Amino acid sequence: MPKMIISVDGVVIGQVALAKDRTTLGRRAYNDIVIDNLAVSGEHAVLHMSGGEVQIEDLNSTNGTYVNALAIQKQTLKDNDVVEVGGCRIHFRARSNLAIGPGSARSAPGEFSTSIPLSSAPTESGALIELGIPMLRVLSGSGHAPNGQDGPDAQDVPLQKVVTTIGKPGVAVAVVTRRRQGYVAASVMGNVTLNGAVLGTDAVALQERDVLELGGVTRMQFVRV
Repeated sequence: MPKMIISVDGVVIGQVALAKDRTTLGRRAYNDIVIDNLAVSGEHAVLHMSGGEVQIEDLNSTNGTYVNALAIQKQTLKDNDVVEVGGCRIHFRARSNLAIGPGSARSAPGEFSTSIPLSSAPTESGALIELGIPMLRVLSGSGHAPNGQDGPDAQDVPLQKVVTTIGKPGVAVAVVTRRRQGYVAASVMGNVTLNGAVLGTDAVALQERDVLELGGVTRMQFVRV
């Protein structure tokens, strides 16, 4: 069965088995593969599987879909091809043998089908590697959650996806990314600080009780509940 190995910043975070004739990829929650990143369109691309072949098609996305660093509209994938969408690199494996090569200690924590969100990837034993539910708790200001809600309904921002975008476009925006080792944060635009220190575009590991501040208004604390 063909599979996609998904990585962010060079760290493998999961594997998706292509068990359907049509697998969608995008920022919206109804996609089979959800990547919550502003660089990814709501409906970004689709994978078609037919007769043992897998073809990827860009759905007129804003920032494009790339295969082996070349922009494509529609292309049949070959074993070991690398698809790039937003900040994610997706390695295509045509066969079930998923040897990742040297340094396989970075292999994914387990396989899961496209019907399970990336943020809920089970281990080989079937257990989730989580100590409580990770989230950003708003200490002041409003959450500016990825769905655009403010007010009481946006006080906590659950970190349910691979990449969660927080903040307000035009003011300050940051991303929190899930990796095998834990969660990291990076600034996208505006004045973003972590525990009072300026946060740049380089990812920084989050520890329990760390505080992110966006635009000098919104303060959010990384917690597990």
